Amino acid sequence: MARKPARMYRNITQRSYTRREYMGGVPGSKIVTYDMGNLKDDFPVKMSLVAKEACQIRHSALESARVAANRLLLEALGQPNYHLKIRVHPHEVLRENKQATGAGADRVSQGMRLAFGKAIGTAARVRAGQKLMTVFVNPASFALAKKSLKSAGHKLPTPISLIVEKGQELVLT
Repeated sequence: MARKPARMYRNITQRSYTRREYMGGVPGSKIVTYDMGNLKDDFPVKMSLVAKEACQIRHSALESARVAANRLLLEALGQPNYHLKIRVHPHEVLRENKQATGAGADRVSQGMRLAFGKAIGTAARVRAGQKLMTVFVNPASFALAKKSLKSAGHKLPTPISLIVEKGQELVLT
């Protein structure tokens, strides 16, 4: 069965649902790693990707944003010259009441109202103003870090802004 559009799970409509010990078969997170690059050095410039609206971000969107940002940084700078950190974790379990499709499905799958549904994935619940990703770089790589975070922001279901916190005075871009 095809994956449903992300807009179905973007808005926060229900109470939080995170207790995995009571449910079976929750798919694992697609996020491979949360810290990339050089984890030991201290870089003078710190830039963060910030969500402007409260929403839910699916684990597949977080992984694609991570890949987009990391690819630009890794190819241009190399691994020892940056540190990329993912700051949110997909704890929310997303559920879907599966419906039959095809000929005669209208008779078969009338379904129940407000059915509980099966677990289909996970998402991170994000508040407005919360940091999603942070990049630590040297001042010479500032423009590239900004470009990588913007490309990662295109993969996310919320409007984003960039904040520079270290190395320069606080600058909103």
